[in-house]
Amino acid sequence: MKGAWWKITALVLMAYTLIGGLLLEVPRLDILNETIRNLYFHVPMWFGMILVLLASMIYSIKYLKSQDLKHDLWAAELANTGILFGILGIVTGMIWAKFTWGAYWSGDPKQNGAAGGLMFYFAYVILRGSFKDEEQKARISAIFNIFAFAIFIPLIFVLPRLTDSLHPGNGGNPGFNAYDLDSKLRLVFYPAIIGWTLLGVWFTSLNVRMRTVENQLLENE
Repeated sequence: MKGAWWKITALVLMAYTLIGGLLLEVPRLDILNETIRNLYFHVPMWFGMILVLLASMIYSIKYLKSQDLKHDLWAAELANTGILFGILGIVTGMIWAKFTWGAYWSGDPKQNGAAGGLMFYFAYVILRGSFKDEEQKARISAIFNIFAFAIFIPLIFVLPRLTDSLHPGNGGNPGFNAYDLDSKLRLVFYPAIIGWTLLGVWFTSLNVRMRTVENQLLENE
């Protein structure tokens, strides 16, 4: 994306998320109470993660079609950003689980699926580091990346719905929209998703630029 408008938008939305998430009134739900404010951070991080991982897969497909290493670079850096958001999402989710479920990790299907899905992307990073030939690395990594995303989505969205789960919206446990009839949460929640996603794209673009400069310096040596 060209121009600075989307970067400014990201900063404004993240500032709004931080201020609104901490200060605006939230529904008083049993057990959750004030911890429901984590909805503005934990969940949008995961939405942003899914979107950047989707973009990473698309760039892998584009690489396989064009053999352009720029597409492979974007795929790799988007995957790295997705991993970062995934780790932050798991950490914030564990903190939330401690206050609402009584333990940081309870073996909930959603937790296990998320951890298992991230393992595939850790393997993607390791796989990329095991090749010296750039084209071979890009080609095999692109194929693995496509399959990783295809496996990741069922692990976090499909399988947790097939069994009992403490996580809202899974295993017969209703999501927040079943309780929040006054839509107070949506005032911050939806802007937070956009803000976290734009932040992820910004972070990725910076890493792509740095990797591009590093590659140019290596070529000139």
